[in-house]
Amino acid sequence: MLSAGTDTSALTIEWVMSLLLNHPDALDKSKAEIDIQVGQGRLIDESDLPNLPYLHCVINETLRLYPVGPLLVPHESSEECTVGGFNVPRGTILMVNMWAIQRDPTFWVDPMSFKPERFEGVEGEKEGFKFMPFGHGRRACPGANLAMRMVGLTLGTLIQCFEWERVGEEKLDMSEGRGLTMPKAEPLEAMYRPRQNLFNVLCQL
Repeated sequence: MLSAGTDTSALTIEWVMSLLLNHPDALDKSKAEIDIQVGQGRLIDESDLPNLPYLHCVINETLRLYPVGPLLVPHESSEECTVGGFNVPRGTILMVNMWAIQRDPTFWVDPMSFKPERFEGVEGEKEGFKFMPFGHGRRACPGANLAMRMVGLTLGTLIQCFEWERVGEEKLDMSEGRGLTMPKAEPLEAMYRPRQNLFNVLCQL
């Protein structure tokens, strides 16, 4: 579980940072939230995460647009059943394309746009069955809570401690690569420097 979570969490952070660099207003809003809730005299801690709702929205919106597991783990029907008027024989393998569901204009307004605000006041998986980056029910990913904490803490630290810029003027390429997980076709390259107000805190590490 830990080895699988390392790859998917790292890819999620790469997608989040790429989106934030392409949308500097969202990056600035995330930074301002951290500065207000955490301050600049210490590093962000896991206990701060519940007080950073916009950061959570950014992560959810990234998981919606670029789920690192675009196809959920296959399921097999144990008994014959009827779903949505369709007969499903026993032993049928079910493949759920979350990438397509989470970009479906039937469920999402302006689905191709990066809008973290769409998740404000929404409790993730409670948003019906249209947002399930970790699967759903008894067979959902057992590491979901750990992943959200690790991604949130790592991402929050990167935003809090460093100033980030794109390499060049053009927006980053957001094309998907190939694999069981979904990497970027072009790995993220960015420029960063320590934030002046956090320099003393970083020197103490």
